[in-house]
Amino acid sequence: MKAVVVGAGIAGLACSVRLALKGYEVQVFEANPYPGGKLSVFSLGEYRFDAGPSLFTMPHFVTELFELAGVDPKLFEYSRKEVCCEYFWEDGTRLSAYGDKQRLLTEVEAKLGVPQARLGAYLDRAQAKYERTHKLFLEQSLHRMDSYLSWDTLGAMARMASLEIGRSLDGVNRAQLQEPHLVQLYNRYATYNGSSPYQTPGIMTLVQHLEQHYGTFIPAQGMGQISQSVFELAQDLGVQFTFNALVERIVVTQGRASGVQVAGQEHLADLVVSNMDVVPTYRRLLPEQAEPTATLEQERSSSAVIFYWGINRSFEELDLHNIFFSEDYPGEFQAIFETKTLHADPTVYVNISSKDVPSDAPPGCENWFVMINAPHDTGQDWDALVLQLRAWVLSKLERILNAPVGEHIVEEQVMTPPIIQAKTQSYKGALYGASSNNPMAAFLRHPNFSRKIDNLYFCGGSVHPGGGIPLCLLSAKIVGDLVPKPMA
Repeated sequence: MKAVVVGAGIAGLACSVRLALKGYEVQVFEANPYPGGKLSVFSLGEYRFDAGPSLFTMPHFVTELFELAGVDPKLFEYSRKEVCCEYFWEDGTRLSAYGDKQRLLTEVEAKLGVPQARLGAYLDRAQAKYERTHKLFLEQSLHRMDSYLSWDTLGAMARMASLEIGRSLDGVNRAQLQEPHLVQLYNRYATYNGSSPYQTPGIMTLVQHLEQHYGTFIPAQGMGQISQSVFELAQDLGVQFTFNALVERIVVTQGRASGVQVAGQEHLADLVVSNMDVVPTYRRLLPEQAEPTATLEQERSSSAVIFYWGINRSFEELDLHNIFFSEDYPGEFQAIFETKTLHADPTVYVNISSKDVPSDAPPGCENWFVMINAPHDTGQDWDALVLQLRAWVLSKLERILNAPVGEHIVEEQVMTPPIIQAKTQSYKGALYGASSNNPMAAFLRHPNFSRKIDNLYFCGGSVHPGGGIPLCLLSAKIVGDLVPKPMA
């Protein structure tokens, strides 16, 4: 039996591996000339850059694919970071977020004066939320009745109040952490699913538990190694890939997905999996089918403006992950989600993979991936916004680092929400599909299967359980579990 996967993003790649291992003949069609989707690489002169996601946590979701295939997972090499992130504030406060919990507690007490017991209790509560909910919210479909018929689910429902769904993440953090720098630090985790800490529910504290508990990692050859290694594994399992192949429609025959059309030619299959954003999947590939309007019209997540800078010097105080915080965090998120523009004092994220992968930049130089959270595309004048944003970002970095940055930029490229949409088919350039600002967002995301079209499945960041590398890989696992084994 044959399966067709639309899109070779990380979820599509992982799904192709799982379907091949299940016994399907798998064909993947990808519009770009390369695999990986957002998780791809490119070069500017002598500098190599990861185009998209720069945070790698929960690596066991990648190595699990190799183990399922009977391949030594050590072929995928990565190392754990001692420091998850370096944090900088305008008032001169600096903090190293260590991966080791005790070192983190000691650092926070020394730098911010927060008692270790306070932060420790906060992290323990976050862990409890994860342990009570992950099997339901992350590892299986939320849209099948049998998912709710288990003791784990009933236990989670019985402890619903402890999940703090009715409070905002900011409200939870202010009540439990109190110290303003620490509140802002843990508020930022709302951006991991493209949401606002002032709107997304308090259950989202489980996200920081994942980073703190499992740690942050860097692949030996950079983030692109994740998608490349899964791509090569899929090829070894016999998965066929066709690049520069834009799928024009999903063929539906008598209420069943029966293949796809590419360049006017139909490719028949027994099931179809869409790794494309769910909105264009319906509106471009299934135009004759009734679309789930309420799902597709949910508020989109945030997007980003990314500057890729080749820097001809090094900054010893910086590490792989670095955050330079805004002094007006509420104003920044109001700009992103309400006025749909950029804020004059943005929070700036700087990723420098050459800190751990020296070949990514010439000796004594660094490759800077500079990301600023932005609204999704609603027709803003991005050329003008980017020009102004560049000046704001450089001013902030140079002020906090007390060193020139702009004069050391020797290579540059910019990514904006419209470019993200063009390259990845992400609707309006939203990085995570729908936002999680609604307390019931987890239940409102599109399911991993179609309720109306048999043999049609969905994976990737725009559907359940959400965006980011770990959740995309989990979406592929859910699809793999839902799809029946081929008949002999």
